[in-house]
Amino acid sequence: MPQNELSHKTGPLRIGTRGSKLALVQANLVAGLLRARGAACEIVTVKTTGDRIQDRPLADAGGKGLFVKELEDALLDERIDLAVHSMKDVPVDLPAGLAITALLPREDPRDVFVSNKASALMGLQKGARIGTSSVRRHAQVARVRPDLEIVLLRGNVDTRLAKLDLGEIDGMLLALAGLKRLGLEGRATQMLDDFLPALAQGAIGIEIRETDTNAREIVAQLNDEKTEIALTCERAFQQALGGSCRSPMAGLATIANGELVFRGEVLAPDGSDFVETAVQFPLTANARAEAERAGCEAGEHIRPRAQAWLDL
Repeated sequence: MPQNELSHKTGPLRIGTRGSKLALVQANLVAGLLRARGAACEIVTVKTTGDRIQDRPLADAGGKGLFVKELEDALLDERIDLAVHSMKDVPVDLPAGLAITALLPREDPRDVFVSNKASALMGLQKGARIGTSSVRRHAQVARVRPDLEIVLLRGNVDTRLAKLDLGEIDGMLLALAGLKRLGLEGRATQMLDDFLPALAQGAIGIEIRETDTNAREIVAQLNDEKTEIALTCERAFQQALGGSCRSPMAGLATIANGELVFRGEVLAPDGSDFVETAVQFPLTANARAEAERAGCEAGEHIRPRAQAWLDL
């Protein structure tokens, strides 16, 4: 089909997204890429349970899947044609009939420390308040700074930065990818190179109905192969571990010079202990299958030693 004739069989592609500023930036990024290929599309905002819950950790309410469930329901009900997700929020097991069809090139996956009071996490005064809603970040901070007070911090990026600027907290951890997409990279105080990020952090995924072959044909053009291979490894690691939304786990796969390098870890929630693993191997023509196998084996390798933290 010629580029200038791409269209959905029932009209413009309806792109479902959460209504936060960051989610809308990501949805409009996808829309721009599709329009550049001649596809007509429109944005449809869907409020998720995760957006509504602001008074407690997501782990207490059911986990990160709360950010995608309503979008997936809208897909299955055919109210939207595709959903745009931050892949770190997407459970490894998708509902029957849905599939991640494209992954955009991954943004920088690192976490950053943001503060108006210290130039680095290690520079915060003893007893300083650091905000996060992530069990992974809580454990990682507690591992290196058990003397800090870690407090619940929910809300979108602007809300979190406002609390910092009002002095309600002394520092916080955020994903660099989100700051960059919002044009707020300058707020990053320190790059946390030693902290493994959330699995699939920094990647945007596009989910469709498996039966919608027309949408698949259009959306598949956006898929980035390197990102797909890396996330295949990371999500296989996550699936092999099992665990729950209360299980602090992290990992990152990178591809360079024809090789895949993966590092992963599971932490005690209080940061008192952790188990880590690493693999490195050359990729062949069966790169996706190799990445999946490596992630699975890495998870199975450390699962016995991490089981107590996965059963939470």
